[in-house]
Amino acid sequence: MSTWFRRVSLFVVTNLAVLLLLGFVIRFLGIDVWLTRSSGLDFASLLVFSAVFGFAGSLVSLALSKAMARWSTGARIIVEPRSHGEIWLVDTVRRLAGRAGIGTPDVAVYPSPDPNAFATGARRDHALVAVSTGLLESMPPREVEAVLAHEISHVTNGDMVTLTLLQGVLNTFVIFLSRLVGFLVDQALFRSDSRSRIGPGYWITSLVLQVLLGLLASMVVMAYSRRREFRADEGAARLAGAGAMIEALQTLGRVHEPAALPRGMRAFGVRGGGVFRLLASHPPIEARIARLRQLAGQA
Repeated sequence: MSTWFRRVSLFVVTNLAVLLLLGFVIRFLGIDVWLTRSSGLDFASLLVFSAVFGFAGSLVSLALSKAMARWSTGARIIVEPRSHGEIWLVDTVRRLAGRAGIGTPDVAVYPSPDPNAFATGARRDHALVAVSTGLLESMPPREVEAVLAHEISHVTNGDMVTLTLLQGVLNTFVIFLSRLVGFLVDQALFRSDSRSRIGPGYWITSLVLQVLLGLLASMVVMAYSRRREFRADEGAARLAGAGAMIEALQTLGRVHEPAALPRGMRAFGVRGGGVFRLLASHPPIEARIARLRQLAGQA
């Protein structure tokens, strides 16, 4: 099985598993029965319920993003630099953050032969920027600085918060619409003469739609993620120079295997993509380089 197929399969299966688990938890708690306790579906309660469950997971993930990133990648935050390279890394992040007008993020290094980096955190002034050992070993300082500027731009633009809010809104619609359609199907096929309980049509339809709509929602999130990458590249060009960012992307483009970031961190990495463009978190490197060259020409 090819690497890209494993990545996309893991992405899809993980999302479907989360949505199915949410559906079973809701059924176990009897929330769906409570929503239909009267003679029909309580739309106001359903909307409130959908928003609470839709945003809860996203907001909790955002609040725990730094801890989850460290745990999932094995990243070590540099508190006391152990080498000249770590001193340079911390000083470079501090200088770029000051130039961007944000607080200095925590700086971490995680063990991986793949050249990559990511930024995460709930607040702009308390973020985390992490780079892989493979990136530090495969790039000269000029290109590493450009990659760091790219991640600093993610933090400056508030991409983590915006992506979380977008995911929460989409989750709300997924939960609301799946249960609304499920109720209508159940009424039409199984419960035309009874309103005392919700039937199998509701459970089956709502779960199936939750999976399908969740997949569509993931495509919307990834489309936004791809747009966000262009903005972060532009920010890196302003902070470190378009030429340096282009060279960094060219180096990344020469590495054919996708970087092994956990799915939750992949959207904030410097490198990504896949054959399934609708599920790719990053645009093609060639398109990013072309955009930077266009901006450099205009400047």
